[in-house]
Amino acid sequence: MKLYLPLGFLVTLSLVVISSISFHLFFLQLLWVVLGLSLVLIFHFSDWRSFLNYRWLITGLYLLSLVFLSLAYFKGPLINQTKSWIALGPFNFQPVELTKVALIFVFARYFSRRHLSIARWKNILTSFLYFALPAWLVALQPDLGSGLVLFGIWFSFLLLSGLPFKRIVVALAIFTLAGVLMWHSVLKSYQKQRIIGVLYPAENVLSINYSVHQSKIAIGSAGFFGQGYRQGSQTQLGFLTKPENDFILAALIEEWGWLVGILAIGAFTYLIFSILKIASAAAGNFEKFICLGAAVSFSWQFFLNIGSSLGFSPVIGVTFPFLSYGGSSLLTSFFLIAIINAIAKKS
Repeated sequence: MKLYLPLGFLVTLSLVVISSISFHLFFLQLLWVVLGLSLVLIFHFSDWRSFLNYRWLITGLYLLSLVFLSLAYFKGPLINQTKSWIALGPFNFQPVELTKVALIFVFARYFSRRHLSIARWKNILTSFLYFALPAWLVALQPDLGSGLVLFGIWFSFLLLSGLPFKRIVVALAIFTLAGVLMWHSVLKSYQKQRIIGVLYPAENVLSINYSVHQSKIAIGSAGFFGQGYRQGSQTQLGFLTKPENDFILAALIEEWGWLVGILAIGAFTYLIFSILKIASAAAGNFEKFICLGAAVSFSWQFFLNIGSSLGFSPVIGVTFPFLSYGGSSLLTSFFLIAIINAIAKKS
């Protein structure tokens, strides 16, 4: 029940906001919600542990995600300057969402068995390779936002497993070096401009900082109770780019006000704390790490998304979990909730 209340509130807000933007997207989002809730019911009445107890299933899911990432890069359509999608008839599937789930399961199994010896360089390097393979494919697409989420999952698992401080510093130094190399050889010019734009928010408001500038206008003009359903000028007149996913928080606040925006953030925070509480009561380390990994993944996406809306981080196409439109993101997020709910039931 503790998961269902904030989850239901966020999903309801999502449907309301998206219906204001597009009825076509509303019915698609409703379909994803129904399918997601079906996953929760299926795992509620099944033995999820028998599914994840087999190492080859977790490894297979991880390898499958790598295959899908490769297919997206080599065969996928170019959408929003990235090749992050696989066309499935009228729908597009984003395989990196499956990768997030696969990494959480891989790391949950890996760290639950090695957390007492994680300080060994061999174990750190092995965990890094699990992260680096999909991260490299994601960087090629290029999808900076998803790459940061994957890094957040890996690095958070290192911290949660009790890695000594000196090892943490070395791991950060290695990643910083990799970031410098990516800046000079992987990142596209528009991605660099977006990162630089965060440092100079008042400049280039008609070009690279346009989306963030319009988001700030939408949020700032909302007032405490908003402009009303389908009355948001920035959203309805097309000034706010991607109001259904990247800037859905701005679209929500513009039409429903700061109060509802605060409630949405509060509901998400309550959801994360509920997951952490389930983790603390979990019977084993494997279950505990699954819950912690899901909480970390959701939280990283949340902070990157609202950071984009408020201008604290570059616009990198990361969704607000359970609020933004998107079948791939919503279904994989519901899948994690289904597993967490099953863990809570067993605890």
